[in-house]
Amino acid sequence: MALVILRCVFLMVAAALAAQLARSPFGEDPNWPAAPWVAFGAVMGLALGVVTLDILLRHKRLDTLSAVYFGLIVGLFLTYVLRLALSTVLPEQSMAARFVELALGMVLCYTCISMLLQTKDDFRFIIPYVEFAKDVKGIRPYVFDTSVVIDGRIADVIETQILDNQLIMPRFVIAELQAIADSSDRLRRSRGRRGLDILNRLRANPAVDLQIYDHELPEFAGQPVDIKLVLLAKHLSGKVVTNDYNLNKVARLHGVGVINLNELANALKPTFLPGEHVEVRIVKTGEEPGQGVGYLDDGTMIVVEGGRDHVNKQVRIVVTSVLQTSAGRMIFGRYEGTSRSADEAVAGRKSAGTASS
Repeated sequence: MALVILRCVFLMVAAALAAQLARSPFGEDPNWPAAPWVAFGAVMGLALGVVTLDILLRHKRLDTLSAVYFGLIVGLFLTYVLRLALSTVLPEQSMAARFVELALGMVLCYTCISMLLQTKDDFRFIIPYVEFAKDVKGIRPYVFDTSVVIDGRIADVIETQILDNQLIMPRFVIAELQAIADSSDRLRRSRGRRGLDILNRLRANPAVDLQIYDHELPEFAGQPVDIKLVLLAKHLSGKVVTNDYNLNKVARLHGVGVINLNELANALKPTFLPGEHVEVRIVKTGEEPGQGVGYLDDGTMIVVEGGRDHVNKQVRIVVTSVLQTSAGRMIFGRYEGTSRSADEAVAGRKSAGTASS
């Protein structure tokens, strides 16, 4: 509602300005009776064009607008200073002085705006012995590793909207994915293409803030991809999202936060306490005598004492202990009997056979 009121006020001011211009000497031309109407229409057309452009450009970035405004101010200020410096050489009212002033303004404004647009993510304002740097507070960006993009589960996690952080995809990681996708090895090629598909899936989601980071830091020179990721996350005060165990250790060594997707998956698995009852299907025999092995729907392995004789059966066990390892979680249990659902299925087959006979 506030924007609608602002636009209406803007159009009213533009109409008043257009009417004033039409009645001024600029709009009154004895040789052209339609001059006032043309002046009025030109001003209103300009105002309507500005409002239309504002409506169409819905997603405006404050950092981009600030870079343009600040660049114009700095460029015009530098132009004024240089014009004063050249006033002793070029007369102020000469055509050459006006041309030099316009050329300086054009070049300096463009240069300042371009420099600020390219460095808006790492703004620094430095005075001798004092440095004012951006202070990152609240939500910090997440920097993606190649492995976590190829894995694909990160897309499902983000689409649950549990993460509102800005996602950073470095250009050198995309280049690595493209190199993997162009590999002669069929398995690597399919993994690389899967990673690119996941990126396109995230880019197509309007609720996901995914940014491609193109800026090359001076520290990147001659460094491998893993070190570049750590340095970039440290530069942006963000965290690295990865599945790589070695990258996890390197990032922690540099004091950079890490989100390991495997650790996140293990943390979300259901917790079982000793004494609880669980139903599981025994799929194979265990390494120790009398043991059977089954798996839950999330892949958690259950070792069942006394389950060797019940392979390919749904059994009911009581949990005796839970072991958490770096590879995942293991549950140990003791066989208590065949599950009720399995008993009912067997009874149903028997009754069906009796009826048919």
